[in-house]
Amino acid sequence: MFAVVRTGGKQYRVAEGDKIAVEKLAGEAGETITLDDVLIAGEGADLADAGKVTVSAEIIAQAKSEKVTIFKKRRRQNYRRKNGHRQQLTLLRILGVGEGKKASAKKAAAPKKEAAPKAEGTKSAETKAPAKKAAPKKADAKADLDTSNLSLISGVGPTIEKKLRAAGIESWNDIASWDEATAAKMNDELKLGNRPVKDEWVEQAKELLAGKPPRAKVDQAEAASGKDT
Repeated sequence: MFAVVRTGGKQYRVAEGDKIAVEKLAGEAGETITLDDVLIAGEGADLADAGKVTVSAEIIAQAKSEKVTIFKKRRRQNYRRKNGHRQQLTLLRILGVGEGKKASAKKAAAPKKEAAPKAEGTKSAETKAPAKKAAPKKADAKADLDTSNLSLISGVGPTIEKKLRAAGIESWNDIASWDEATAAKMNDELKLGNRPVKDEWVEQAKELLAGKPPRAKVDQAEAASGKDT
């Protein structure tokens, strides 16, 4: 018996004993899962009621697909970015395709256990147990950022930095709050050579505030290594 199931936005034709790779599903190797979204099922040329068909499968392993390289370039902008991606996959072995009742999505709630009556003349466990000390809060990594260091924005050199500070721009937050009109106004007034748009100052400021490495250092490292020129 065969069935066409849908998982991860894709459709697969399966039969007992088949092995397929699908978008990552929760579970460990050796566990058995049920694929509920059955679109078509049948035996040979005869079709069955897909609503009554279930497909059970065993997780063989959690794996990754082949690496996909992502390269972005902007002509005459000295902008190049190279990244890679490997899609998370789950390898399945189909154990069986057959008619049966589908398991309900929600399990029945387990009955609550009645609290045991406290013996008279004894202290409760709550009074005996010492109070736990509150765990110290971890320091916020973003609190250590020097948001006033404008030179970490790619395209901001010493001369441009002086112009920005003279105009009252003192931190990444000031630049991150710019809209297109403000960026154009600052470019015209300070004669910045269209760098706010060309070098994406607003996006860079938001990335720095989010804790990402500065593009300025990445570009300097690429230039020093002689790569991506």
